[in-house]
Amino acid sequence: MQDVVLALLAREPSHGYDLRRQLAAALGPLGGTLNAGQVYVTLTRLEKAGLVALARVDEAERGPQRKVYALTPAGRERVAAWLAEGAGPRPDVTDFHLKLVAAAESGLADPLALVAARRQELLRSLAEVQRAALAHDTQSRPGLLLEGVALRMQADLRWLEACARTWSAHAPRGEGGAAG
Repeated sequence: MQDVVLALLAREPSHGYDLRRQLAAALGPLGGTLNAGQVYVTLTRLEKAGLVALARVDEAERGPQRKVYALTPAGRERVAAWLAEGAGPRPDVTDFHLKLVAAAESGLADPLALVAARRQELLRSLAEVQRAALAHDTQSRPGLLLEGVALRMQADLRWLEACARTWSAHAPRGEGGAAG
């Protein structure tokens, strides 16, 4: 959550309410489970870590004043490093989706390039699993496990194809896309 909030702040300073609204919109129906206080707790932690700073306080017509946060140089460095790092062996679909949204919103990374990199990671891992599966009887317990791992990776690859289609449709004209 911290890295996503940092990335959303990369485009422009914002307050917790707007950040929560952006996150909920990015998650669609799953966004309803997002705890409102979670964004504010995250902002407090990021401020203590020196990754965001209070930019100003906006007066609200009704309700409390709204603190507007902005990235610090350290926060910008962290978000750039997060967007550049690989997804790891088995990333959570929601986390990777939010990374794509954050990349697009911040303008710090191309979502299509992230999808393409993840696809390459998965293809390499799938080849390794398939080689290991060849060494085991398909009716054995290890063979069954390897089959399950391979099927999950294949499902992830299909989802990445859907991601590439969707992000290609949203890419500004003139940007081909690195979904290959």
